[in-house]
Amino acid sequence: MKKTALLMLLLVAGSAFSQIKIEGVVKDSIGEPLELANVIAINQETQKLDSYGITNSDGRYKLSVEKNTSYKLQVSYIGMKTGQEDIKTLETNITQGFSLQNDNTLDEIELVYEMPVTIKGDTIVYNADSFNKGTERKLADVLKNLPGVEINDDGQIEVEGKTVGKVMVDGKDFFDGDSKLATENIPANAVDKVQVLKNYAEVGQLSGVTNNQDNIAINIKLKEGKKNFWFGNITAGGGTSDKNELYLLQPKLFYYSPEYSINIITDLNNLGEVAFSRRDYFNFTGGFRNPSRSSGTNINLGSNNLGFLTAQNNRAKDINTKFGAANFSWSPNKALDLSGFAIFSNSKTELQENRDIQYTNKDLGIPDESTESNTLQRSDLGMVKLSAKYKPNVNNQLDYDILGRISKESQDQDFFSTVNGSIAQLENSSPYSINQNLNYYYTLNETNIFALEVQHLLQDEDPFYNAILEDKDNYEGTANNLGLDGAQIGYNIGQDKRVKSNQMDTKLDYWNILNNKSDINFTVGTILSSQQFDSDIFQFLDNDSRFNPTPTINDGLDFNAIKYNFSDIYLGAHYRLKSGIFTFTPGVSAHAYSAKNTQFNTTVTDNFFRLLPDFNMRMQLKKSEQITLNYRMQTQFTDVSKFAQGLVLNSYSSLFSGSPDLESALSHNVNLSYFSFNMFNYTNVFASLNYNKSIDNIRNTSIFEPGSVVRVSSPFNSGFADESASANARFQRTFGKLRASVRGNLNYSKFNQFVQNVQSVSESFSQTYRTELRTNFKTAPNIELGYRYTIQDNNQGNRDSKFYTKSPSVEFDALIFKSFTLKSDYSYNNFSDNDKTINSYEFWNASLAYRKDKDAKLEYEIKATNLFNTKAQNNTSTSAVSVSATEYFIQPLFVSFRLRYEL
Repeated sequence: MKKTALLMLLLVAGSAFSQIKIEGVVKDSIGEPLELANVIAINQETQKLDSYGITNSDGRYKLSVEKNTSYKLQVSYIGMKTGQEDIKTLETNITQGFSLQNDNTLDEIELVYEMPVTIKGDTIVYNADSFNKGTERKLADVLKNLPGVEINDDGQIEVEGKTVGKVMVDGKDFFDGDSKLATENIPANAVDKVQVLKNYAEVGQLSGVTNNQDNIAINIKLKEGKKNFWFGNITAGGGTSDKNELYLLQPKLFYYSPEYSINIITDLNNLGEVAFSRRDYFNFTGGFRNPSRSSGTNINLGSNNLGFLTAQNNRAKDINTKFGAANFSWSPNKALDLSGFAIFSNSKTELQENRDIQYTNKDLGIPDESTESNTLQRSDLGMVKLSAKYKPNVNNQLDYDILGRISKESQDQDFFSTVNGSIAQLENSSPYSINQNLNYYYTLNETNIFALEVQHLLQDEDPFYNAILEDKDNYEGTANNLGLDGAQIGYNIGQDKRVKSNQMDTKLDYWNILNNKSDINFTVGTILSSQQFDSDIFQFLDNDSRFNPTPTINDGLDFNAIKYNFSDIYLGAHYRLKSGIFTFTPGVSAHAYSAKNTQFNTTVTDNFFRLLPDFNMRMQLKKSEQITLNYRMQTQFTDVSKFAQGLVLNSYSSLFSGSPDLESALSHNVNLSYFSFNMFNYTNVFASLNYNKSIDNIRNTSIFEPGSVVRVSSPFNSGFADESASANARFQRTFGKLRASVRGNLNYSKFNQFVQNVQSVSESFSQTYRTELRTNFKTAPNIELGYRYTIQDNNQGNRDSKFYTKSPSVEFDALIFKSFTLKSDYSYNNFSDNDKTINSYEFWNASLAYRKDKDAKLEYEIKATNLFNTKAQNNTSTSAVSVSATEYFIQPLFVSFRLRYEL
């Protein structure tokens, strides 16, 4: 690997020294510089595009070309006649200017090549074939080649440091715009152009009156041969491992026409290649927005999902997955668009973890703990959505969506604790939810616009928890607190919970456009939420009967039957003013809040009024350079579970008792961001600063049993402010055939809580630094060198911990003899603390594929995963009362053979 990397760098250096520069200024007929004009250099001998550039705000361009070569330079700009000049390069740099004339007809000079990149207002268009090298197989491979576009660790697309919110194919939503499904499944050979749509507005009528600077969408334009025909691929494969036979089947079929589209994705494998993870499922919004947060109110309905252990980067001891998804869109006429999707995922996952846990404040008598766990998880996840958009004319638009989710999950865990001995734990749940969205947008005239948004959520969750403790002695104190029957072989305790939620958000907006530089927006809305929470702790006796204990703590309350109602009626006003390079949008909203919980024949009500200001400022330095400042004050409300007074068994070691007197919290949020996308010198810069301060936030006071890790926690409104701050920055620059990037992420948080009735300040500071160097050859092999350095620093009470992760990596891909595609990636990880290396591990994956030529239907591939047969990896995590270091066991070496057929 090191020799290959050195060879590639030498080749790049040699290529750089063999080039010269052509530069100059492009002006119009009256001598004004033209920004974003396109300049290309076509090699006269090979008739290939050797270099391209885009002019900056001064009209200047710069191209890197070969010495002693004849070129045809072409310059194009919208509304201007194309300029052309023949140039013969020698040994020195050349200066060549252009003056373009206005043109109301077609260009007289035919453009031989399409520009690799064109910029039109807020749209950047990449010509995919200009960047592809022949080794790409999916959309993610194409996007990685594009300057300014990244794929993050979660598989999501990022542009200018912002996560892409929607992915479309030929203007039609791809599974409601989910970027991960798109990047992993859309075939690379179907992609003609990638359109990056900045300042994207979901509703065209609102594009001129709303701040959309954080909204980015991507539209994939298909090649002509892929329209009105089925396309895609079918992959089948198998292999062996030391545990079982391996299999893989991945049909991916697509059809697009102007009237309708169909996408079908399926994936069955036991190779650990997770097409749609549990995390993806719960993060999948289905395109639904949250109107309450934009009002300044943040009500968290909570999540009663199972406390699953999660796979690390799709790695676990064993993973079997089945996945199927279908997406359609249909336009029966110009006014009506219908669409929908269905997703089903089944998985069976085995996990093994060893964990060392350090609890806060070592002087409080809480023992450190080491645990071992073997876990079997089963998940059936389903999701269906139907959407309709009716737009009879430019002044009216009506949208309706309905999204349903249903799941069935279980987790069976054998657990050993050095403090509590052996414990068997079982969890299962079968929740469902229905989310509906109705929006109507009406433009009365050029100066008056209305928007009505209504969203309704119905949710039912029923988690069950069961723990069997064999070591009675170490659980005796908790058993007495719970009132358990001690005349049993062990303690077999369980809990039923049921949480029903019903919430409706309604908002009416009115915009009055005062002139071409200012407008005013008035908002009236309401949030109505109702929740019901029931829970009950019980014990299974040795004769299989069920015993309902009476706790000796918490006033004997071990069950809950509580109703919680919340309402927010608000009125907001925002004024937007454009002045030179600045756009100011100050605003304020007035809220009348009411929160009421009823339990044990007692009702607690909290009614109050609050003004919440917000402010947005955008400084447009250039067309592709801006600074944005955001400030927002929010009121934060918790969910029903925090009010419930009866004991709740979150786990065998964590009991919880809520408080009916909890109040809301107030938060201040500030964000300052900068981005610059400069195609003149191929530089992409993004930086942001974020700060959050919460007042009266809800925190826990925890009482640990003497010499035990079992605790009882209760919430309270903290009189101490919680703070968090983060800084993110990325710099990317292309030098000839090299692309270099440097990025850093810093996150700091500080909050207060009480442990053993002692105030405890918890501070966490994490730092992650990355650097990458990647070659960008069109035909030669390409290599990417990376280095990642992470510091996790925690201070809880009077206990400090610090962990370091160092991870160099190499990625290599090459198209050999135009038929073989070789890909390989290697990473080394060193995990340590201040004293020693805790563990070091490395991963190496490689694949070799054969396809006769780029138009061949069949491709044969051999793929090896985890070639070093690494057994485990490490990570760290922080909770409110502890810091832990985890050894996580993963799948062994796999070798599989695959056959891919292209439609």
